[in-house]
Amino acid sequence: MSLSSRSSFSSSDATRFSTRLSVALIALGAFALGVASYVTAGLIPLITRELFILNAAAAQLVTAFTLAYAVGSPVVVALLPGRCQREGLIAALVVFVLANALCAMSTSFIALLIWRGVAGVAAGVYLALGIAAAGAISREGRRGQALAVIMGGMASGTVLGVPLGLALAERLGWAVAFWLVAALGAIATAGLIIKLPRLPAPAPTPLRQKLAMLKHPPTLGILSVSLLAAIASLGMYTFIAPFMAVPAFGGVSSIALYLWVWGVGGIAGSFLIGPFVDRYLEARVTLVIMLVLTMALTALPLAAAQHPLMALLPIALWGAVGWALQVPQNNRLMQVRAPHGDAHLAVALNESALYLGSALGAGAGGLILAGGLSPWHLALAAAGAAALGAFLQLMLLARAHRR
Repeated sequence: MSLSSRSSFSSSDATRFSTRLSVALIALGAFALGVASYVTAGLIPLITRELFILNAAAAQLVTAFTLAYAVGSPVVVALLPGRCQREGLIAALVVFVLANALCAMSTSFIALLIWRGVAGVAAGVYLALGIAAAGAISREGRRGQALAVIMGGMASGTVLGVPLGLALAERLGWAVAFWLVAALGAIATAGLIIKLPRLPAPAPTPLRQKLAMLKHPPTLGILSVSLLAAIASLGMYTFIAPFMAVPAFGGVSSIALYLWVWGVGGIAGSFLIGPFVDRYLEARVTLVIMLVLTMALTALPLAAAQHPLMALLPIALWGAVGWALQVPQNNRLMQVRAPHGDAHLAVALNESALYLGSALGAGAGGLILAGGLSPWHLALAAAGAAALGAFLQLMLLARAHRR
């Protein structure tokens, strides 16, 4: 091998290593986001005792984060100039770190509520820009795996980071959980400042043109499938405890094992889906995922009725495909919107669709229970929403083939 070829090979290796390191650092920030998104629910008893507030009030800390994430982040991303995506990503992570540090130092409920909202907006902006950045720096044929690492990082934060944060909080106080999130975010920030390369700047896009994506049928179709998937998956997740507590489904008193299996399935699905997205058409991967989600939710009450431990298999599949879905969805959105220069905004809207779907699913499940229906109907309704999403995805795939 000649000296020049060895030099070229080394340069190529260095570029690939730098890309992988950048993606890993973005994933570390996503890990912190996963912890921040779900740890507060477990901190509510500690916060209520220390700040002398009711549980109902403390629960609004979760609402503040999710509502700010879903509504505020797309607005910020839409207003961000395309040439500032790298700076915007790092700035969002800095704000996220500071907001969580200020949450840890808060001595009043109002201050804590405000900083949770700020953290929610920053988290949504960071994840949208981080996914777009990973897609931009990854070479063709590896983008799906890069996105899988990021979603796997967020899933890992939920499954591994949240229990760690809660364990530390029980020993050292609730504020330490927010300090943990801030520390993880700070490490990711420092690494991204050093390693994240310049991102390609799309042509300037007027705000009116960005909003026009809401009238773009292919984009709306992708977002609608994400919304239905979230209604089914995240909506049912809200009620997994009362569902498994029904005597007909085992009368389970401790739900920890089932939540853990759902989360481990999510980690596995997030990481393993990448090669499939790079090898096959995203629309087909999404269709398969939606079909598996429908089957898993349909099988859940049937398996649990036989023995509660038999429910672990459909729960693991449900968690795996529920988390995996966003890799092909975000990848497809970036492809569809790349010619318009607003892929990062499309990703932000996709994340908003997930939070909106979660809220709609939880609300629908609450109405089912309030109406006196059996918890069996929760799984049936969730499977119905997933089936509707699969049908919509099939229609989108057929339309694409006709073109």
